Amino acid sequence: MEFEEMFKSEQACIDYLVSLRWPNGFECPQCGSIRFWKKNKGRYECSDCHKETTVTNNTMFHKSTKSLLIWFHAIWWMVAQKNGVSAKGLQKVLGLGSYQTAWTWLHKFRRLMVLSGRS
Repeated sequence: MEFEEMFKSEQACIDYLVSLRWPNGFECPQCGSIRFWKKNKGRYECSDCHKETTVTNNTMFHKSTKSLLIWFHAIWWMVAQKNGVSAKGLQKVLGLGSYQTAWTWLHKFRRLMVLSGRS
């Protein structure tokens, strides 16, 4: 229930990622400037070097066609299960059309869980 309360919408997921990625406000990944314009489709443009970025850039969510809400549900489902998660089970719980998507996501999660220095 706490998860459902915290992540009610796509925007709540975006806001959470923004708070993790830029806890002190936006910072350009290229030049470090804090001055930016907010553009459409969740893009940010640095006022100084004009580099465009998104909160999902260089993350496992980058260029995904699935919503962050589905990704967050998948992550929650994986960490909440005591006996592990199968790709078939994840596919069923999330209503994913493809077994391959569920399998790929689980492998991404597992890889990230064992990387030292992960952010």
